[in-house]
Amino acid sequence: MSTTLLLARHGQTVWHAENRYAGVSDVALTGTGRAQAEALGRWAGAHPVDAIWTSTVSRAIATAEPACRALGLTPYREHALRECDFGVVEGRTLAEFAREDPDAAAAFRADPVAHPFPGAEDPRAAAERGATALRRIAAAHEGGRVLVVAHNTLLRLVLCRLLSIPLPDYRRVFPRLRNAAVTELRLDAGSVGLLSLNVPCEEEAA
Repeated sequence: MSTTLLLARHGQTVWHAENRYAGVSDVALTGTGRAQAEALGRWAGAHPVDAIWTSTVSRAIATAEPACRALGLTPYREHALRECDFGVVEGRTLAEFAREDPDAAAAFRADPVAHPFPGAEDPRAAAERGATALRRIAAAHEGGRVLVVAHNTLLRLVLCRLLSIPLPDYRRVFPRLRNAAVTELRLDAGSVGLLSLNVPCEEEAA
C-alpha cells in the first residue's frame, strides 16, 4: 500500500532576500512568508491530508500552522527534519564566504558533499537522517497522505537519497525548492516515485 508524502519548504524568512544560510539558526518568517504559509493552509483545506509533520525549527512550525488550523490537526514534530547545520557560513552568504576563503568556496561549489563548509554537518549524514525520518513517517501513516514541512537543503538531499540521485548533484538537479510549494512523493514498499516537484499552492507562493 502506497503512502503519499507532500513535502513543503517553509515560507520566506528575513534572511531569504540576501540568500543567507539559516541552517540551525532560528530565523523568523517575513510578511511574505506568513502569506505563503496561509496559501499552503488554503491548499491543505482543498487537498486534505491525514497528518502534518514539521521539523522542530520555528519557521517550519509557523509555516504549518495554517494547514493545521484548516484541517483541525495537531502537528507532529520531528527533530530529524531540521535543516542542516552550515557551520561557519550560518547567517552568511556564499559570496561573503568566498571573499574570505575562495578555495573552500570553490571546493564547495565543485562538490558540496565532499567539501562541505567548515564546521558544517556532513551532508551524507543529513541525507540519511532525513530519509530515515520520511520512511518512518510513511510507515506510520501507511496508505495515507501526509504533509511534511521542512527545509531547502535537507529536502534536496533527501530527494536525492530517496530517488537514487548522486548526492553531490543536489544543488544542480534541485537548484532550489520554492517557499511553501509542494513536492509529491509516493512511497511503496522498497520504492519511491516523484509525482510532482515545486508546485506553488497559489501564485503568490511561487
